[in-house]
Amino acid sequence: MAGARDDVTMTFGGNATMLLRISGFTLLTDPSFLHRGDRAYLGKGLWTKRLTDPALQPTQLPPLDAIVLSHMHGDHWDDIATRHLDKATPVVTTQEAARRLDRKGFGATADLEPWQQHVLGGDGEELRVTAVPGVHGPGPLARVLPPVMGSVLELVRDGAVSWRGYISGDTLYRPFLGEVLERCGPLDVLIPHLGGTKALGLTVTMDARQGADLVELLKPPVTVPVHFDDYDRFRSPLGDFLAEVGRRQLPGELRTVGRGDTVSLRA
Repeated sequence: MAGARDDVTMTFGGNATMLLRISGFTLLTDPSFLHRGDRAYLGKGLWTKRLTDPALQPTQLPPLDAIVLSHMHGDHWDDIATRHLDKATPVVTTQEAARRLDRKGFGATADLEPWQQHVLGGDGEELRVTAVPGVHGPGPLARVLPPVMGSVLELVRDGAVSWRGYISGDTLYRPFLGEVLERCGPLDVLIPHLGGTKALGLTVTMDARQGADLVELLKPPVTVPVHFDDYDRFRSPLGDFLAEVGRRQLPGELRTVGRGDTVSLRA
């Protein structure tokens, strides 16, 4: 039986907030702790209202090795995160988000350009975080919405990758995402941000069809969808994604996870 140091699990806090335990490393992604009825500011006069309560709060978190932030939007980093998260915790994020976090007092940021890496060291192992480019908005919206990154996480022991996962971030589907396989190698798990989010009448995160396109492109053995029902701008529910993947008979296992639940990220 695999020991605790071989475990790779995710506890789902809601939206894109996940507590990841990857062997000896503990990461938090896209920390949003707003409650049902609270509104998150998206910039340029755009707001979104939370429809659910979070399953994680800052007081419930264990010590963190790092925070991985896909981009700076109010539903991915909120004022509660700014007030209560340890400002000494490294934040791996985009250059634009790192500048904004520095003004908030989070100085230990790793600002990555596409395909750059940040490496965390541990007891005889490493965790590599590789920034993957994303497209948050089509056409002119690309100039309105903040830059976004996905993340490939790799657990490395004795120079060899023993586990690899890809978190898409708030990107639309684009064929260039296939470079994840070319540059990093085959995945153990895909965690896509879905929801079909609408802004100014345009779709700015993957809907059911685009999410299924990404599964078909990357062929992961396990897919764990997140970011699909927590805010009122989502238009594509989880059920549509599950039905689309089933209709196409795509390979791999779909694992759904409820807020507050923990799921294995190994095949």
